[in-house]
Amino acid sequence: MLLLDIMQSLPTFTIIDFIDVIVVALVLFFVFRMIKGTNAISIFIGFFMLYVIWKIVSILGMRIMSEILGQFISLGLMALIIIFQPEIRRFLVMIGSRNIAERGRRFIFWKTNNTVQNLNVNAIVQACGHMSQTYTGALMVFCNENKLETIVQSGEIFKSELSSQLIETIFFKNTPLHDGAVIIDKGQIQAARCILPVSHATNIPLSMGLRHRSALGITENTDAIAVVVSEQTGQISIAEGGLIRQGITLSYLQSFLERKFNTHISDSNEKQDDIPTKDK
Repeated sequence: MLLLDIMQSLPTFTIIDFIDVIVVALVLFFVFRMIKGTNAISIFIGFFMLYVIWKIVSILGMRIMSEILGQFISLGLMALIIIFQPEIRRFLVMIGSRNIAERGRRFIFWKTNNTVQNLNVNAIVQACGHMSQTYTGALMVFCNENKLETIVQSGEIFKSELSSQLIETIFFKNTPLHDGAVIIDKGQIQAARCILPVSHATNIPLSMGLRHRSALGITENTDAIAVVVSEQTGQISIAEGGLIRQGITLSYLQSFLERKFNTHISDSNEKQDDIPTKDK
C-alpha cells in the first residue's frame, strides 16, 4: 500500500515533459560546446551540480535549505551572465547569422582532435632557434579544444601553412605583424598580431616582459599552449595551464610539441625538473 501511495503521488510523465527534457539537454550541450576548453567549464559544472542539489532539496521538502539555495541560484544567474559574456555574445551572433543552418551543423557535429594536428614541429623549432640566436621576440599560441575565436578576431586573420621562414618574417622587428601573438590551430597559422589577455598574478618575476605575461594570461583562461622567445635574453619558454617553463632547449621544445599535438603519448610521466638549459 505504501509503495502504491508513493507511485500515485508521483507526477505523470507526458510527451510535453519528454520534449522539455530533450530541449534542456540540447541547451546544456550547446553551452558545454561553447565553453569547452576554458576555465569556465568548472564554474558551469559547479553551478549545475548546485542546481541539481537545490531541486532534490525542494522535492524532499527541506524548506529552509531550499530557500537558501534558491536565493543563491537567483544571484548566481546574474553572475553567470557576466562570466559567460563572450560565449553568450558568440551564441547570439550564431543565432542571428544568415547561414544559421550551416553554422549550427558545424557547431553540433564539429569534432576536435587536440592530440593529433599534423603540426609542423620542425618548422617551429627551427624558427625558434634562429630567433633565439638573433634575440628576436616571438609569441606563438597553439589551440587545443578552445579555438580562441575572440582572440583570432583581434588580429590580422589569414590562414597559411607553417614554415620557419614565414614565422621568422612575421616576428621580424620591421614588419607590421611582429607585435602581438600568432595563433596556430590544426597545423596552420590562423592569425597574427593578436591581442592576448595579460596575467595579473602577483608572483610573476619582474624579469618577465609583456610577452611572458600574455602567455601566462592566455593559458590561465584556456587550454592553449604558448611558446615565447625573449627579445632580451633569447631564452625560449613554454606556458601551459598558467605555469611557465623558461630556458628550455630546442630538443625539449620539439619533444614537447610532438607529444602534445602529433602523438597519443601522454605527458603524465614528464619530469618537471628535467628542463635543460638553452640551446645555442
